[in-house]
Amino acid sequence: MYGVSQSEAAAAPADPNALDRETMIVAAVVLLGAIMSILDTTIVNVAIDRLSIDFHASLTTIQWVVTGYTLALAAVIPATGWAADRFGTKRIYIVSLLLFMLGSALCAAAWSAGSLIAFRVLQGVGGGMIMPAVMTIMTKKAGPHRMGRVMGILGVPMLVAPILGPILGGWLVDDVSWRWIFLINIPIGVVAVILAQIVLEKDTPQPSERLDWLGMALLSPGLTLFIFGLAESASGGFGQFKSWAPIVVGLALIVTFFAHSWRKGGRALIDIKTFTHTRAGAAAGTFLLFAIAFFGALLLVPLYYQTVRGASALEAGLLLAPQGIGAMITMPLAGKLTDRYGPNRWPACGIPLLVIGIAPFAFVTAHTSYVLLCGFSFVLGLGMGFSMMPTMTAAMQAVPAAAIARTSTAMNIIRQGGASIGTAILSVILTAEVSSHIAAANGGGLESLRSLSPTQQAAALEPLASSFASTFVWAMVLLGIAFIPALAMALGKWETAAAAPDGEAAAPDGAHVVLE
Repeated sequence: MYGVSQSEAAAAPADPNALDRETMIVAAVVLLGAIMSILDTTIVNVAIDRLSIDFHASLTTIQWVVTGYTLALAAVIPATGWAADRFGTKRIYIVSLLLFMLGSALCAAAWSAGSLIAFRVLQGVGGGMIMPAVMTIMTKKAGPHRMGRVMGILGVPMLVAPILGPILGGWLVDDVSWRWIFLINIPIGVVAVILAQIVLEKDTPQPSERLDWLGMALLSPGLTLFIFGLAESASGGFGQFKSWAPIVVGLALIVTFFAHSWRKGGRALIDIKTFTHTRAGAAAGTFLLFAIAFFGALLLVPLYYQTVRGASALEAGLLLAPQGIGAMITMPLAGKLTDRYGPNRWPACGIPLLVIGIAPFAFVTAHTSYVLLCGFSFVLGLGMGFSMMPTMTAAMQAVPAAAIARTSTAMNIIRQGGASIGTAILSVILTAEVSSHIAAANGGGLESLRSLSPTQQAAALEPLASSFASTFVWAMVLLGIAFIPALAMALGKWETAAAAPDGEAAAPDGAHVVLE
């Protein structure tokens, strides 16, 4: 009677916010790319020891397999939103998958540590564009009013990766070849590209504002040079030109970027002023310290299990599973609590759990109980789930609506940049501690111990464990310091986000939290 057929009425969802079949199909297609990208950030950590052996490379060199990837992620995040507007989201998503697959194939064919690091950077360029493109596709498809449900679906790979990644990586390294931790991306990527070409809607590019190319040209090289200088300090300290010169130049570029951002304001890559008078500053400080300590420790934990305890890569992956399970429990819970009560208090609850979870590693020996370590790894995962997304959400809700996208960009750069700094710094500290605790290392770090006789290696186990413990102390201290801005975020009397230009409230929807 009213122009609506019975079949159309039956097909209409009872809940107006429910995801229809077409949207679910699109979500399933883009999830393939998301899973591939996020898995790769966790799958490589358990292979670091094997890569160091096969390429006869030091820890401070081979850690660039992780650091180079995360730096590339941070570098391309700001450009992705602009590129999606300029060329179309579907094109950018498919190009990002192809770049990721090309980088994966080249990584699998790597013949040296240097070639592997270079190919990981290319892989990171593709991987850095995947998740922002996925979020943009789903935002347009589902609409802002259904982003809560979409985030629930797209959160799946974030929950699964910390558990599945190390276990899958360990099995491939032990029973197949480390090259397959990269080759496994190829068949997944081929399927993802074909389905994306078939399912995703045709692009309608809508060029928007110009990208802050000068800001990118200052910040990305600045971070890279700064971290490179830190890594080079492992051999000879900071007195060498190859260490202090990149650090000085990198810091100069970063400081120049801050000055550029202050002058340019809302048109800058990151608007520094946004972080000076809102809760976003406390959130950024918490997030940076969290990323440095947590992601740096993620590199060291499997190394401890493999080099001190003699665990295989698969066993190290299984021993990391409790941490992923802990995060899987608290991430959805933190999301619900944030929606109901706001994000301010939860990082101050999560950071102490992180400190408690990492504490036994700061006193670890060559014979510390696996049950004890796995139990506290579970607590570490609980803390991660309570800390990460609420901190990011707190920053998003602290700024005006017009600044949300750039604040999201900034928080993601902080996360990836902090992870790069953390892996570099803790690798340098561990190398220095090994040289300090074990005279036979002769300043060569972990790799020099492999040339020792079995008797000498057995005698070096306790000093080696002490080296790891001393390094974990630094991670624990950084997490403890992160509690200060987290507490300020929870107890401070912060102004709410400024009104948008049209006078409407600037509370962000879920899409903005991880859009970049």
